[in-house]
Amino acid sequence: MDVAPTFEQEAARVVAALPAVERLVTSPLRRCTRLAERIGAARDLVPAVDERLREMDFGRWEGLSWEAVERAELDAWAADFLDARPHGGESVRMVVERVGAALADIGRSGVSHALVTHGGIIKVARVCAGDAGAWTERVDFGAMVEVKTLPEPDVARFDPGHGGSWN
Repeated sequence: MDVAPTFEQEAARVVAALPAVERLVTSPLRRCTRLAERIGAARDLVPAVDERLREMDFGRWEGLSWEAVERAELDAWAADFLDARPHGGESVRMVVERVGAALADIGRSGVSHALVTHGGIIKVARVCAGDAGAWTERVDFGAMVEVKTLPEPDVARFDPGHGGSWN
């Protein structure tokens, strides 16, 4: 997936609003690396690519709208939000473990970072930081979320409640 036609305006807004950071880390996917390159050029930072910040692998659901996914598959996923893989890609637990390892490494570094990543990964970071409601909140392109502390992730904190969803 490439960037939107409004990318340049959105990137300029992100660069202007971003607080000072010491390091810049990005998902390897193009829509993130392009934004990270813009931020890096404006802030004299070289973006480091971390494969662990890529979006969840949704398997055969990739590129589909939620409406296009079979209802029975969505229901199976909601019934076992952490471990179900009806799409054939990653489970939420797999994403939490992958992203959690990246967040733990970043948290231990002791310096401020800007992470350029995806909505699902931002949700994982927010839940790691104690915001259980993050699962159902929408994350728009260019949204900035500040997470002051990245604790060691604990999969037990990822309780999706009643029929979790990846909004």
